Amino acid sequence: MNFISQRVIVTGGAGFIGSHIVDRLCAAGHEVIVIDNLDPGAHDGPPDCLHPDAQYVWADVRDPEVWDKFLPGTEAVSHQAAKVGLGVDLADIREYVSANDEGTATMLWAMNAAAWTGRLVVASSMVVYGEGNYECAQHGVVRPSVRRNEDLAAGLFESRCPLCGAELSSGLVAEHASVDPRNVYAATKLHQEHLCRSFAREFGVAVCALRYHNVYGARMPRDTPYAGVASIFRSQLESGNRPQVFEDGLQLRDFVHVSDVARANELALEGAGRFFDGALNVASGTPITLLEMAEILALADGRGLTPEVVGGYRLGDVRHVVADPAAARTAIEFTAEVAPAQGLVQFATDPLRRPTSRST
Repeated sequence: MNFISQRVIVTGGAGFIGSHIVDRLCAAGHEVIVIDNLDPGAHDGPPDCLHPDAQYVWADVRDPEVWDKFLPGTEAVSHQAAKVGLGVDLADIREYVSANDEGTATMLWAMNAAAWTGRLVVASSMVVYGEGNYECAQHGVVRPSVRRNEDLAAGLFESRCPLCGAELSSGLVAEHASVDPRNVYAATKLHQEHLCRSFAREFGVAVCALRYHNVYGARMPRDTPYAGVASIFRSQLESGNRPQVFEDGLQLRDFVHVSDVARANELALEGAGRFFDGALNVASGTPITLLEMAEILALADGRGLTPEVVGGYRLGDVRHVVADPAAARTAIEFTAEVAPAQGLVQFATDPLRRPTSRST
């Protein structure tokens, strides 16, 4: 049974995904309180997309006083606040751990102190899986090792069987797959899940962790190393440059439109019947390669700037990761409505978030 006109806190609600969630919740009649610190790495002041019906609190989720003030009387929390993206290098580790782990820990500490037992949805990510689901012709389903730098430098990009060295075929990754975060951001997203799960077990609270796959759409950040690959290609096109595609461009991903991600959050928060407790993939169900994605954007741009496959690689990137969306369809009645071929054409002209002073 859906709950209507409830009080919901959305952390990070001024951000790319969070702002779309706020729009949906306000439209559904919820009382929405946004807690966002307007991180200068992502924002150049308050964004242009603030919803008139939401209450905005410009504060940090790591501040216990914010939770003391706004958590009482709140029936649900959508925890979107996080430092996102692969980052630049390991020098980012303290910022990621502080924003993502400490922010989540402070929220849960406050919930514990208030004996809060509402509905909690936490934004997770497909990066917790590391590489996706792979099968060896001889050994069946296997977990590939981290790709070696010397192989990547030599243009050998496909993951290989850890037992016989044969090239693997990739398949869909379901929520029960083992997790293997391959970079700092991924490790913090998994730790957020684990912290929330610890709270849930102790207090009998249901926690739904939504594992977003590659999200794109209007209000995406631009011109920053923390942006998603779709935004990076879009920015390259806007600068009159051909999209630069790493490796051979055949890396498989699932690009899911931000409107679908917001709808998944609304469904998870309201609950189609019993509130779901556990992790769910949020994906389009239509995987494409990075080269195909760049080609769609370039064609929609209309200036003949065809993508350029430049080889090279980024440390921490995985080869293929494609979701099985079946569990979300069953648990919260979520099925993506925007196919990548449609959404990426729209994204080519969607308004992006204005650059920040720290964008590079």
